[in-house]
This record gives sequence, C-alpha cells and structure tokens, in this order.
Amino acid sequence: MTASSPLLPRPPVPAEFIPADYFRVLEKSEIFLENKPLEIDLGCGDGSFLLGMAAEHADRNFLGVERLLGRVRKVGKRISRAGLTNAKVLRLESRYTIEWLFPPESVSRLHLLCPDPWPKAKHHRKRLVQQDFLEALWKVLEPGGEFLFMTDHPEYFEWASDQVARFGKLERLEWDETTFFYPKTDFQIQWEAEGKSMHRLRGRKPLKAD
Repeated sequence: MTASSPLLPRPPVPAEFIPADYFRVLEKSEIFLENKPLEIDLGCGDGSFLLGMAAEHADRNFLGVERLLGRVRKVGKRISRAGLTNAKVLRLESRYTIEWLFPPESVSRLHLLCPDPWPKAKHHRKRLVQQDFLEALWKVLEPGGEFLFMTDHPEYFEWASDQVARFGKLERLEWDETTFFYPKTDFQIQWEAEGKSMHRLRGRKPLKAD
C-alpha cells in the first residue's frame, strides 16, 4: 500500500458481525436473517458460554459482544469450526452496544457474566450495572425478556442487586444451577477452580398488560 492509498477496514474474522453503520439503530434482520429470539452475551470472553448456548438452542440466535480483537478472532474461529449458523460475535464496547445499536424490544435475554468488578471505590463509576445501563437494557428487552447477571465478587453482586432494586422495573426471579441449562464461562470455570462461589441475579421485564 502506498502512502496515498486509502486505508481499508480490516477483513472480518469468521462469524464476525460488522455493522454497516455504527451510528444508527440496527434492525434484527441485519444481524441474523432468520427471525428467532435474540440473546446477547456481553463480554463473551473465549466464547465458551456463547457456543454452548448456541449449540443447545438452535431455535435462538446468539450475539457475543467483546471489545478485545484477539478474543473476537478466537470466538469467531470457534463458531465457524463448530458450524453454528445461529451465533456471531461483534467487536464493540458493551455499554455503547446496548445504549445505541439495538431497536426497542428486540432482545429476549441479555447475559452479563463475570464482568470486571472494578473493586476499588474510586472505580465504581466504571461498573457496567448502573441506572443508565438498566434504562437502556429496559428499552431493548422485549416484554418477558430477561437480564441475567453473574459474578464471583460479593460486593459487586450487592451493588448490582441494589441498582436493580433502585431501578424498580425488573421482576426478580429465582435462579440456581438447576433452573435451566446454562454452560459455564471461561472465567466461571477459573473462579470455581479457585474455590470461589458464583452469585446470580435474574430479572424479567414484565409482559404487557392486555
């Protein structure tokens, strides 16, 4: 490439979703052609959870969101090798994705599993679970849609529980390891191997009244 040549975007990795425009609201059909319930895995790590869910639930679509390019490449290759047509990965920051990309009532479940707890008090403002995030989440969840949050960090769990309680719109539901099929993330496997317990929060957007 010469100095005067235009800069070209990098080619997509296998199973990567790259929006045509990052500055407008998407249509679900732009991500997956088949109109199935859409589930979002924010911060999908190495894709273990994403691939496990997509393999188990062929009747749903799964989009993993990950900021780090190396992880995106790894997840995309794993999806492609597994032959999964109902899973893709998007390289983007989680908060921006939920606040700006998805149309209202388009997501059936949003999974936020083992996020960075930002344990120092001066960094709490960087935690994803805040009131503005919950407002954006509420907008994109379809009626009956769910928010599933899991962490090994007890203080972050208390923080998230308090934020959801203050928000006041999500119905809290029971959730333990036997409630439904739920594969483990790479981080969960690591934390449990170290003897840590996982804390779970499950909230549901109520169905619309008739």
